[in-house]
Amino acid sequence: MRWRLLSKEASEEIFILVLDPGEEAFAAISEFAATQKISAASLIAIGAFEKAVVGWYDLEKRDYRRIVVDEQSEVLSLIGDIALGEDGKRSLHAHVVLGLSDGTTRGGHFLEGTVKPTLEVTLSETPAHLRRKHHPDLGIALIDV
Repeated sequence: MRWRLLSKEASEEIFILVLDPGEEAFAAISEFAATQKISAASLIAIGAFEKAVVGWYDLEKRDYRRIVVDEQSEVLSLIGDIALGEDGKRSLHAHVVLGLSDGTTRGGHFLEGTVKPTLEVTLSETPAHLRRKHHPDLGIALIDV
């Protein structure tokens, strides 16, 4: 991964990350946030994956149904945020829409993606101290406002 700080204000920084072929995007973005000590941010990305996994949240089972996309796909949209969880760890939450070669799409919660040929991520640190709080009735952690 290559990255550059594009802008720095008093409490906000904007980074561009360019991921390389073979990198697993979810892990790379999460590791970058940890290394840079980013605790609150929004992100957008475009690029492509050689394979990916998206998730559909099954509210009754309180778990994600994994949808494997085992083919080259265009990242048409990847948006999300980073916030601290109740355990104090950084948590990446993102959704993705993938375009397949026949023009169909797959989308859902972004779980995994192996980059090929690249993924360009714009990560905007926010001054708000975002935190995720577990909601037992839903089985997931949501941003606490």
